[in-house]
Amino acid sequence: MASEISKTQIDRLGERLKKGNITEADLRLLDSYRRSFTEAYEIVMGKIREELKLEPTGRPAKSTTSISDKLRRESIRLTQIQDIAGCRLIVTDIANQETVVEALKNLFEQTTIVDRREQPSHGYRAVHVIARCDNKLIEIQVRTALQHLWAELSEKFSDVVDSAIKYGGGDKTSQSILAKLSSLVADEESNEMQFEDIQPQLFQLSSSTRLTDNHKRRITAVQERLKSVVPALLDSMRQEVSKLLQNIIKDVEKLKGENDDLSG
Repeated sequence: MASEISKTQIDRLGERLKKGNITEADLRLLDSYRRSFTEAYEIVMGKIREELKLEPTGRPAKSTTSISDKLRRESIRLTQIQDIAGCRLIVTDIANQETVVEALKNLFEQTTIVDRREQPSHGYRAVHVIARCDNKLIEIQVRTALQHLWAELSEKFSDVVDSAIKYGGGDKTSQSILAKLSSLVADEESNEMQFEDIQPQLFQLSSSTRLTDNHKRRITAVQERLKSVVPALLDSMRQEVSKLLQNIIKDVEKLKGENDDLSG
């Protein structure tokens, strides 16, 4: 049935979902549309596992509630939603994120990259690779470990304080906390990227024919020093930011537990 649904039918369904005028027939039509992504989703998951040797976590179909909420929140049509089906990859750091994104671009013939690192969505940072497979769009989220922890924290705040926080709503204090922590993650990962950029530049400099042998030796010594000291320092900084985020997540979970006990 899914293949028989026209784009016009789907978008008209989306308009009804926005308004909340949903019939049983609409729910069946939406379920059919959601299930039409299953085959493409499984192909994408299989390729990532088999060819990249990575293990994504996935969601074969966005829930009816999530679809309706997104349609009301954003000025898009139902056929424009790019994450009806999707999966997620979590990598250690920003350098690995770059590598995996490039690998995904090479793995699928048609991809669109949505980079939410330079222009985050309400503090949310990640890279989304939208792969077109069997004429279906499948979203692949690629997050660093720190970006993922921040996203988890945002979810916790949404559960405890206000569900609108993830989308820029809620109280100003919670928004400020999340914004500052997002900036902290960005600053740490920016330092990592700067180090990645410096290394090849030093190599090119040490290879220059215009330098004396003495200068080349000094530059090489600096390069070796950077290789031995900076990665350890960056890793230590990453671990500190990670611990901070994890501790705040635990505090928010504790608060949620206390609220649940009071309401019970």
